[in-house]
Amino acid sequence: MTRSGLIKPHRRGLLQAAGLASGAAALSAWLPSWARAAEPGNRPAALSGEDIKLTIGHAPVTIDGRPGHAIAINGTVPGPLLRFKEGQKVRLSVTNTLKEDTSIHWHGLLVPFEMDGVPGVSFPGIRPGETFVYEFPIIQSGTYWYHSHSGLQEQEGHYAAIVIDPAGPDPVQYDREHVIVLSDYVFMHPHKVFERLKQQGGVFNFQRQTIAGLLRGKDQTLGERIEWAKMLMDPTDISDVTGAVQTFLVNGRGPRDNWTGLFTPGERVRLRFVNAAAQMVFNVRIPGLKLTVVSADGQNVRPIEVDEFQIGNAETYDVIVQPEDQAYTLVSEAIDRSGMGRATLAPRAGMAAAVPPLRERPVLTMKDMGMDMSSHGGMAGMDHGAMPGMAPSKMAAGSGAATASGAQANMAGMDHSKMTAGAATAPASGGQANMPGMDHAAMAGMASSTLPGMAPPRTRGSDVMGDMGGMDMNMLDWSKVPQIKKGPGVQMIAPMPMDRTGDPGLGLESVGHRVLVYKDLVALDPNPDARPPDRSVEIHLTGNMERFIWGFDGWKFSEGPPPYSFASGERVRVTLVNHSMMTHPIHLHGHFFELVHAPVGHLPRKHTVNVAPGGKVSFDITAEGGDWAFHCHMLYHMHAGMFQVFKVRPVKGGAA
Repeated sequence: MTRSGLIKPHRRGLLQAAGLASGAAALSAWLPSWARAAEPGNRPAALSGEDIKLTIGHAPVTIDGRPGHAIAINGTVPGPLLRFKEGQKVRLSVTNTLKEDTSIHWHGLLVPFEMDGVPGVSFPGIRPGETFVYEFPIIQSGTYWYHSHSGLQEQEGHYAAIVIDPAGPDPVQYDREHVIVLSDYVFMHPHKVFERLKQQGGVFNFQRQTIAGLLRGKDQTLGERIEWAKMLMDPTDISDVTGAVQTFLVNGRGPRDNWTGLFTPGERVRLRFVNAAAQMVFNVRIPGLKLTVVSADGQNVRPIEVDEFQIGNAETYDVIVQPEDQAYTLVSEAIDRSGMGRATLAPRAGMAAAVPPLRERPVLTMKDMGMDMSSHGGMAGMDHGAMPGMAPSKMAAGSGAATASGAQANMAGMDHSKMTAGAATAPASGGQANMPGMDHAAMAGMASSTLPGMAPPRTRGSDVMGDMGGMDMNMLDWSKVPQIKKGPGVQMIAPMPMDRTGDPGLGLESVGHRVLVYKDLVALDPNPDARPPDRSVEIHLTGNMERFIWGFDGWKFSEGPPPYSFASGERVRVTLVNHSMMTHPIHLHGHFFELVHAPVGHLPRKHTVNVAPGGKVSFDITAEGGDWAFHCHMLYHMHAGMFQVFKVRPVKGGAA
C-alpha cells in the first residue's frame, strides 16, 4: 500500500516559489566532485534526483571486527547520503520491511508538517509492509540529516546525512569535501539499555570517584564527596550511556576500522559534521589543524577559527581545514571521556597519525547545579583569601576550576563539616545545596557585615536555606517555578540558572586552546524575520537522574500535558531553563530559531541547541502553522518523556 500527503501552502509563499529540477541528468551539472575515500565503500553511497527510493530493514554490521545487528536504510549504516539542490522538488518513497512501524524525520528541513515524519503528531507512521511517499520542495541549502522517529531505531543505525547545495554561488570556497557522520553503537538491544537505565541510576558509569583517587588527591575532597552524597548527586554522572557499552563511530566505522578521507596537500577541505549519536555529545578536534567554522545547523555563519568544538546530538557544523602533506587524526571524544571516535585525513591511502589519549574526565561543579556564585553581585569582590577557613588554593581545584573567562565556577573548597548548628546541613531528603567544602567553623559568630554581600543563613520551617547575598540555595524550592509539576520526576530545581552560551562546554574550560562557543556564532546573511518578540515563554527542562524520568515543566509526554500553543506568524522568545546536571540538546521541528546573543538582524539560526547543566538559553522563533515535535535529542531522554508538541494555530481569518 502506498500513501502520500498533500502539500499545502506553507511558509507564506516560500514553498510555492520553489521550482522543480529536471531530474538526475540535470543534477550532474551542479554536483561537486566527491571527496575521494581511501577504499571503495569507505563513504556512504549518494542518491540524488527527484524520485528516490529508500528501504528500511534489518542488516548485519561489523564494528571493529565484531558482528552486530542494525536497522539500516538501503542495507547500510549510515544510510545513503542524499544530495539535493535548493529549488528542486523531491519525492521519496520509503518502504518498511520490518515487523514494526518505522518513520523518517528530515532533520532541519523546512517541510509541510504532514511530511515531517513524527508518528502520532504529523502522520501515523509507516506500518510493516507499507510504503509512504514523502513529497516536498527543497527551499534551503546546507548540511542536514534524516533518521527514524519510531521507538529506539535511531540507536540501531537508522540515520544518514543530507547535503543541499545552494541555488546560487556558495559563499564557502572549498576544493574538496567529506561528510563526517558521528554516531554511537551498542551491541546490547536498545530496549535492554533503557530497561537498565530505569533499574539503576548511573548503571553504565564506570568512571565514578574512588577511594584510591581520593588518596591521590583527585577530583573532589572528602568533604565535598560527603556533601554531594547527602544531596544524592553524582559529580561524575555526565552521560547516561557511556563508552562502557558504546562504540563511537565515524561514518559507520569504529576506531580500529579507522575511516580515512583523502586530500591533496594545500586544498581547502570542507568537513560536514553531523552528530547522529543517540546518546552522546562529542568534542571534536584534529590535532595540528585549525578549524574554521563556516556553518552551524546548515546555516552560514561568519567564519570563526577554533581548535575544537562541542557538537550536541543532532547538531551539524561545517568547517574548513587546510591540511599539509601529512596524516591527521580526527577525534570525536565523548563528553564524559569514556571513549572516542577516530578517523584519519591523509594525502595517501594507508597513512595514519598518532591517536591522542583520552583526556581526564570532567567532574560536575556547583555551577552545573545552577549555583554559580561568581556571577552573583552579592559575592562580587569578596576576598576569599581573607576569610578564615577558606583556602584560595581549593577554589581552583578539581570541581572548583575557573571558567575560560576567568570567573570562579563555584564555591568548591568550602568545608561544611564544621558548620554551627544554626547553619547545619539539611538532610538529603530536603534536597538542599550547602556549598561543599566551606569551613564555617572559623566563621562562627562573625557578623554578616564582616562578609560583604553575605547574609547569614536563615531557616524556613525545618528547611535550612543557604542565603548567599539574598539568593536562596534551596535545590527544591517549588515557589520559584510554580509552573513545574511537583513529583518524583523533578529531582532538583536550579537555584540560580544562568546563560551559559558563552561557555565552551563541559570539560573544555581549561584545555589550553580556543573552543567554539555559541556566542562566537553570527549569521552570515540577514535574518529573514528581525521583528522583536511579541511575547515570551519559559520552558523548564526537568528530570530525576536516579529514576531516569525526564520531561518539560515536570511532565512526561505520556502523562498528557497540553501542547505549547502559538499563533501562526507570531514572534515568540522561548527561554529554556535546565534544572538537571546533564546537557540537553533540544530540537524544534519545522523551524529555525535565532539565538539572541548576536547583533540584531544577524542572530545565528539553529534547529538544535545544547542547554548546559544549570544553564538557560533564549531564542526567538516565528511560529509556522502545524503541529511540531519539540524534544531532547538524547534518544533515551525523549523515550523517557522529554518530548512535547508546539501547536501552532492559524490566525483568525487566515490559513496556517
